[in-house]
Amino acid sequence: MKILDKYLLKTFLITFTTVFVILFFIFILQTVWLFISELAGKDLDLILVVKFLLFSMPRIIPLVLPLSVLLASIMTFGDLSENYEFAAMKSSGISLQRAMRVLIAFIFILSIVAFWFSNNVIPYAEYKFTNFRKNIAQAKPAMAIAEGQFNDVGFYNIKVNKKSGENGNILTGVTIHEKANNNGENKTVIKAKDGKLVSSEKSSILKLELNNGYYYQDVTPKKYEDRAKLPFIKGAFKKHIINIDLSELNKVDESKENINGTSAMLNVNELGYTLDSLNKSFKNEVLSFSENINQRVGISKTTRYFAKEKKKKSLPNNLLSLYSNREKLEIIKMASSNITSTVYSIESTQKDLKDKQRDINKHLTALYEKFVIAFACFLMFFIGAPLGAIIRKGGLGLPIVFAVLIFITFHFINTFGKRLSQEGGMSPFMGAWMSSIILSPLAILLTYRATNDNGLINFDALTTPIHNLFQKISKRFFPSQNP
Repeated sequence: MKILDKYLLKTFLITFTTVFVILFFIFILQTVWLFISELAGKDLDLILVVKFLLFSMPRIIPLVLPLSVLLASIMTFGDLSENYEFAAMKSSGISLQRAMRVLIAFIFILSIVAFWFSNNVIPYAEYKFTNFRKNIAQAKPAMAIAEGQFNDVGFYNIKVNKKSGENGNILTGVTIHEKANNNGENKTVIKAKDGKLVSSEKSSILKLELNNGYYYQDVTPKKYEDRAKLPFIKGAFKKHIINIDLSELNKVDESKENINGTSAMLNVNELGYTLDSLNKSFKNEVLSFSENINQRVGISKTTRYFAKEKKKKSLPNNLLSLYSNREKLEIIKMASSNITSTVYSIESTQKDLKDKQRDINKHLTALYEKFVIAFACFLMFFIGAPLGAIIRKGGLGLPIVFAVLIFITFHFINTFGKRLSQEGGMSPFMGAWMSSIILSPLAILLTYRATNDNGLINFDALTTPIHNLFQKISKRFFPSQNP
């Protein structure tokens, strides 16, 4: 390795390490800020809090690493240009591509490490983080109920608008969905103005006292024609007590691990296997439902029957004319009931299929993201290095402004693409790679302009046509003033 390569690599590594540590610390503080309400005041010892933060750290890397590469590239090459070191290199016949060569090799190694980290360390840390957080919530039942969202606690889904009290045991605006034992549907809803969690270390029962509320329960009639009326039972109460058995939940072991199939906890091989299973399940359910609907409606049998009858004798256009008025009424009622039942079944299955497709999209997005983070390191380097050479400014002033603007654009497009692809608005591939595809032309343009010693914006290309236009207008309307 030549002296110039060692100097550039050393300068870049010092800047990159400094920026990475600072940004990592900032994002750790953000994580603490997000979870401080759940960790503070819950009688958790320091070891549990440290473990909690350690397991949450790896998920920050996909945000910190590209931003660090971008900022370090702008600062390094901006510093070299500002101190006329690049001018000395170019006068010696060393081009920008030659100066970037050793750093390109470093970014290539960094991209491989980033992919390995994203494929192995982050899924493992996410697995530990999720289960560790769940175990803490089981040890401290009040933590299991977060404000503003439904929380799975035993056989109940509980949502509260606000928690108060020393341990968050005073609840305001309580909504509870009781899980059915047979099909998993939530047919019982309890709403209360306020409530209180009462627990004891000697007891495995968590008592939930509710005050001033209502009780709703859906009723499923045996007759299909009555289901369209959506009957339900409603009752009011001043005080209602729900006992939740936490005997199993309180057997908490911080090292206990539960299998959880979320996409963030899987590596590339596991995601491929899971996607294969999800796609097969999705196709089988679509096929099974279509066959079930055809059998229920009897399309194929009815078609064959009328085809045979039509060969034997001619049938009237109005088949109901073959029956009496009373029989017509019964047939119409039966048909209406069948249609209502079929529509309900289609709507329910459509929702299930939509949820399954969303799950498939999430897994596909998680698969592509592991490659996106590796490419993002290359992308940010080829944006930052030429940009630093063009603006010729180092330090923490102008480079930070450019770096933040570019990274916010990248992060916004990336987040928007992922959300849109998960809801089926675009393919998961496009959603994951959209930010890279949009910013790649910028990297190519900046590299081209920096190589040819052009500025960031060629103002002459904008002002010269306008100046020539005014000259033509002036010569035409004021010929005497233009000799």
